[in-house]
Amino acid sequence: MRRATQLFGICWLLCLLAACGESHFMTDASYRLRVEQDFQQKKALMPQGELFTILDDASLSTYEQEALEFLYAYMPLADITDYPGEFHLMNIRASQRAAEEMPWGKTIPEDLFRHFVLPVRVNNEQLDSARVVFYKELKDRVKSLSLYDAILEVNHWCHEKAVYMPSDARTSSPLATVSTAYGRCGEESTLLVAALRSVGIPARQVYTPRWAHTDDNHAWVEAWADGKWHFLGACEPEPVLDLGWFNAPASRGMLMHTKVFGRYEGKEEVMSVNPTYTEINVIDNYAPTAQAKVMVKDEAGNPVPDACVEFKLYNYAEFYTVATKHTDDGGVCGLTAGKGDMLVWASKDGRFGFSKLSFGKQAELTVTLDKEAGDSFTVDIDIVPPAESANLPDVTPEQRAENDRRLAIEDSIRNAYVGKFISEEAARNFARDYKLDRDAVAKILIAARGNYRVIREFMTRLRSDNSRKGGIDLLQQISAKDLRDVRLDVLIDHMQSRVRTTNAGYFRKYVRNPRVSNEMLTPYKTFFGKVISKEDVEAYVAEPMKMVAWVAKNIQVNKECNLGAPPVSPEGVWKARLADAHSRDIFFVSMARSMGVPARIDEVTGKVQLITDDGAIDVNFEAAGQAPAQRGRLAAKYTPIQSLDNPKYYSHFTISKVTPQGNLQLLSYDEGDTDMGGGVTWSSLLKEGTSLDAGDYILVTGTRLASGGVLAQMTSLNVKAGGRTETKLVMRENKDEVQVIGNFNSESLFTTLEGDKQSLLQACGRGYFVVGILGVNQEPTNHALRDISALKADLEKWGRKLVLLFPNQEQAGKYRAADFSGLPNTVIYGIDTEDIAQQIVKNMKLKRKDTLPIFIIADTFNRVVFVSQGYTIGLGEQLMKTVKGL
Repeated sequence: MRRATQLFGICWLLCLLAACGESHFMTDASYRLRVEQDFQQKKALMPQGELFTILDDASLSTYEQEALEFLYAYMPLADITDYPGEFHLMNIRASQRAAEEMPWGKTIPEDLFRHFVLPVRVNNEQLDSARVVFYKELKDRVKSLSLYDAILEVNHWCHEKAVYMPSDARTSSPLATVSTAYGRCGEESTLLVAALRSVGIPARQVYTPRWAHTDDNHAWVEAWADGKWHFLGACEPEPVLDLGWFNAPASRGMLMHTKVFGRYEGKEEVMSVNPTYTEINVIDNYAPTAQAKVMVKDEAGNPVPDACVEFKLYNYAEFYTVATKHTDDGGVCGLTAGKGDMLVWASKDGRFGFSKLSFGKQAELTVTLDKEAGDSFTVDIDIVPPAESANLPDVTPEQRAENDRRLAIEDSIRNAYVGKFISEEAARNFARDYKLDRDAVAKILIAARGNYRVIREFMTRLRSDNSRKGGIDLLQQISAKDLRDVRLDVLIDHMQSRVRTTNAGYFRKYVRNPRVSNEMLTPYKTFFGKVISKEDVEAYVAEPMKMVAWVAKNIQVNKECNLGAPPVSPEGVWKARLADAHSRDIFFVSMARSMGVPARIDEVTGKVQLITDDGAIDVNFEAAGQAPAQRGRLAAKYTPIQSLDNPKYYSHFTISKVTPQGNLQLLSYDEGDTDMGGGVTWSSLLKEGTSLDAGDYILVTGTRLASGGVLAQMTSLNVKAGGRTETKLVMRENKDEVQVIGNFNSESLFTTLEGDKQSLLQACGRGYFVVGILGVNQEPTNHALRDISALKADLEKWGRKLVLLFPNQEQAGKYRAADFSGLPNTVIYGIDTEDIAQQIVKNMKLKRKDTLPIFIIADTFNRVVFVSQGYTIGLGEQLMKTVKGL
């Protein structure tokens, strides 16, 4: 017996030693215990759908088990429901392999690896196997480099794959961006973070929710090397780190965020913590900052605990919330931000108050909850952004020349890939062979870029006249980004849509159309056809409100379950019976469309609606009854100011609804084709009046000054049911006349594209003219040219010349005029062989010659009346304001 006991003890000790020999993913036992607790809470929240079965695999190592628990503990719902456990295990093993094989793998601190290497998700993109694909391409390219140089090299690789191009807000996956060969800044930065993480380099996406001095936002990347975080512009390689075209704009920024997967305990200021990620503030890396405290009080002067405090920047003609805090028991919260102005909006239980806060000038601010819906007020607010204070690292001429050489090679590699996309001639020939509309097919296939084979294969399956017509219509209903990444099975699924309405327009837009909101397209109609019984379908079609009741009863809504991710797929919602409200709404519309019932999410209000011959019926999942919303009309008078005849939504004014909680919800009207000056304007929306739900609204107007400052006005409005509300749309003006701000020699020479030298005076004649120095393929220049295109008619009416100069012949060769076909016919192109840019920089006391674009308005008396350098959204409008004031 004693011998048996000894043998058992020896066996137990050997097993224990073997277990201890397995490496831990989390070596800190206390942190590991907290992750385990969070994981168990997540499992308890999601008991449906067998979502965690991967963790029952007995073959998992200790490392893999702990890494999976860490990921699942903090994953948004979409990542749990829409990707199998094997997908996440694959990525864990790939990250572990990179850590073992890359020379810096053992030097990365465990907490940085956990939060900034292991997670696949960067922001709200669709996930894919990019980590595995990218590692194969990059490992041999970087393994002999230092960590610092490897970061630069990975960015050069990304530049081979993609360049900047604006697009809609849905974020493509990294592999889709590579297939397309371009993306907006959020997609470029997601691509770079994915590529860096694939070779074991800690990386994170940094973004400014909105700039303070101009109407836009931006995203870039921070990567960790040698004990510190460095920044770089994604797919925009520079010779050194901590350098990008956005150094100057970032120095005027007021807030930079990054989302860190899971519970993060770094040194940065924590903005907020939720079940998915920790949001941190990294503004101190870019701009001078100041701290401010906000005290919220009620009308009696008592502190208000747990008040919602929103810090808002003026941007796109609204006061946009860039940070949300809640007051402590003493009614206080605080924020660190750049040294400029924000609007602080505090609310609780339907009461609200607001005030301007100037960071760096005010250390404290008191906001009183002295307003509620129905109160009348008009307030003028002058907004001043931070001053520019960019710090730029040194770059030698040799470094710059070598970087330029590499950029040219990378452009040629990417262009060679793009050159394999289908040509217009080939697209038209294909359309002819399959008896399809040649113009429509050519436009669709070219827009599909690297995904054109999928779209072409779908088109080959359109055999009858009806299917050809319907298939092309389906492709025209979805977005341009959808064409670039949609799958064949998705298109086939939605071509088989049920027809239950006699209204062809409703069927096209609200039944066959797979696009509901900002979700990734999936073959949900086939799925619902399998899981919903024929009897239930008949009942829901006969009485759609029964479908509303089913969703309200069976789909639990949790506002924090999917933070930081794209919407959960309809199949995922069905499986988990859990969703955030937005995913629930998409689920309902998808479910209705799968049965042939027309439905939508209204783009302006965000309301779910069933579409009938009698109009739209609002769906309210929280209310027992479905009483139709009461409507009224809102109209506004506008007296044109000198520089603006017809104010534009998002550029000059916006309307927001006051919610029952006292917050603001923006009415999101269609932006239209911004390159062609489209979109909603005062005359199209408010001149004759527009129909709105009865309730209280805030009208915001703003005049953006050349300095970046804003003359804003906020006006409260009450729209009564069945009534008509009249108000004034006021664009505040800077009454100062246009002033001469510098000098410039109008006889300066440039070289035409034909090789001749010509003076600006010769090219433009007597009078005013515009000179622009372009940074070809750089995001700030692309924005500037599109802004100018949007005002094509006004600039052509003015009639004066716009001389657009390239810094050198090489840059001129990279410019694709077809990308900016909407520019005015008064444009003259040339090359700055005589260093006009340096003259402007010197005379106007600008900081650097290579911060492009540079624009001036001058006249042949050598007077400059306008100057802009670098990143400025709305440049065309600023030019026209100056022109109209001359």
